[in-house]
Formats: sequence, structure tokens, C-alpha cells
Amino acid sequence: MIMGHFNSWVVIILMMIGLYIVIAQGNLIKKLVGLTLFQTSVFIFYISMANVDGATAPILAQGITSYSNPLPHALILTAIVVGIATTAVGLSLVVRIKAAYGSIEEDEIEATDKQEG
Repeated sequence: MIMGHFNSWVVIILMMIGLYIVIAQGNLIKKLVGLTLFQTSVFIFYISMANVDGATAPILAQGITSYSNPLPHALILTAIVVGIATTAVGLSLVVRIKAAYGSIEEDEIEATDKQEG
């Protein structure tokens, strides 16, 4: 039973690891890594849900009756590009935060903010 749902278990484990990293870590870079893991688990989930056993690409040919829908795969390719761009923006914000506060740890940034404000 467990091996029959291997993709689902991989998705759940990656999602929980990513969520734990985002919640438990104070380092902004580690939070970005956690978000990326979480995002990757969603990609794997959509791709594994779009898989049809015994289906082929949607090209008309003799003797083929089952076709696989290419739309989820195309959407995931777009989501990967958007995810990379979002991660790049997040990293650039971390660089600016480091320059402004001298740290990328949440606690130190908050303490600096309270002292100044």
C-alpha cells in the first residue's frame, strides 16, 4: 500500500520539510530554501496527478486510444520559471536586508528595528 502511493508520500514529506524549515528557521536564506522545497513538492504533485498509465502524447496515430493531457506539464514549466524569478527577487531582498541591517537573522533584524523605532 505504501509503495503504491510513492509519489504522494514524496510530496507529503517534501511539503512538510519545507513548511517546517519556513516556520522553525530564523535565517532568511533558509526560509527561501524551505519555500523552494514546498514549491517543488507542489510541482511533483501536479505532474504525478497528470500521469496517465498507458497513455501517449496527444498525436493522432493508428491503434492509440489513450492520450495524456499536456496542459499540466506546460503549466508546471511556467510555474518553474515564475518560481525561479520569485526566488531571485527574494534573494535580492535578502541582500538589501543584509546591507540595511547587517544580518539575515529575523531576531536580530527585529531587535535592530525596535532600537531604531
